[in-house]
Amino acid sequence: MASIHYIVFLCFLVILSCEAQTSFRPKALILPVTKDSSTLQYVVSIHQRTPLVPVSLTLDLGGQFMWVNCYTDYVSSTYRPARCRSAQCSLAKSTSCVTECPGTPKPGCNNNTCALMPDNSVTRVATIGDLGSDVVTIQSTDGTNPGRVVSVPQFLYVCASALDGLASGVAGMAGLGRTKISMPSQFSAAFSFPRIFAICLSGSTNSPGVVFFGPGPYRFLLNTEASSNLIYTPLFINPVSTASAYTDGDASTEYFIGVKSIKINEKDVPINKTLLTINREGFGGTKISTVNPYTVLHTSIYKAILKAFGESLSAVPRVAPIAPFGLCFNSTSLGSTRVGPAVPQIDLVLQNSKVFWRIFGANSMVQVRDDVLCLGVVDGGVDVRTSIVIGGHQIEDNLLQFDLARSRLGFSSSLLFRQTTCANFNFTLNA
Repeated sequence: MASIHYIVFLCFLVILSCEAQTSFRPKALILPVTKDSSTLQYVVSIHQRTPLVPVSLTLDLGGQFMWVNCYTDYVSSTYRPARCRSAQCSLAKSTSCVTECPGTPKPGCNNNTCALMPDNSVTRVATIGDLGSDVVTIQSTDGTNPGRVVSVPQFLYVCASALDGLASGVAGMAGLGRTKISMPSQFSAAFSFPRIFAICLSGSTNSPGVVFFGPGPYRFLLNTEASSNLIYTPLFINPVSTASAYTDGDASTEYFIGVKSIKINEKDVPINKTLLTINREGFGGTKISTVNPYTVLHTSIYKAILKAFGESLSAVPRVAPIAPFGLCFNSTSLGSTRVGPAVPQIDLVLQNSKVFWRIFGANSMVQVRDDVLCLGVVDGGVDVRTSIVIGGHQIEDNLLQFDLARSRLGFSSSLLFRQTTCANFNFTLNA
């Protein structure tokens, strides 16, 4: 009897490993997402290796895969390199092979290992890194609370070291893009749930948002089911990769939507609509990004939006622009609403005039000083690759569901209307 109690005690001490050995099959998984106050990056933490250690990663919605710095202090008895011409390399679409490691074999340096090009999408720097696998653990969920911890014993990732520009303490990037080895794809394959994931980013640096892997429900405090009444729009594939480095013929792994026009206070903004279509060279269109803190616009679209927005607030005193923004107001002259400052709404009109993503003051305006609010869009220049990049600030407190099987995006618009926020998921375990 004493030995049984001892085993139970050991399982309590190493609950992650013990629970991972059960036959429990989750219906969905969760990761908390914190906002770094210095870089404005969104950061997740996942447990990896044997013994398990927490690994902080910058969230990259369109990233090709998870990459981790495994060249420094990486210790794991379960790390395995992906050998050249293996099924793992084929799944990852690797086209290169490292035949010989110049040093002692270790994670990130092994003979006969296939390689990929991990991308630091913040600094736009890509490197060469080895593909490998290791144990990863993550919490399950019923959509309302966290559940037991589960593991994926051979989770594929890439070794890389391009950490410049990433938030302090971050060891890599968590790629959620449209590939077979992205985090959503691997989790859905491991546990046989639909290829669906959702993000709900919090604007608070003190309270986390959440990433859901798997279908809803996605319930927040006050019993709000955030995936009810979603509006859907098709996801498009850019035929040309938007990564910093890629192989000819690669399509983009990022998430593009079909914005047809833009309205401010329900009035059309005059823009060059050819910029809204992805051309044969992969330029143009609209994508969603978690590595851009604010929406980035082609110069002509940027100028048109600033002009129209400014004219609609002509009675509000302006102040000198504060970089990186180009249109700022005296906030003491603006009222407030449930969905943020009382400013004109911005509509991204999608497949038809009845389907639009409405952006309210909480997502359009940025408080840069106590008495100054600025329109949270920045000028990307005339040579920008993508005409509209919807940035992090614009999607905070909005639930975005990415249905990869149906190639569609479901979006909630601001959850503030429903008296909840993305910081209101209950990360407390049920008793």
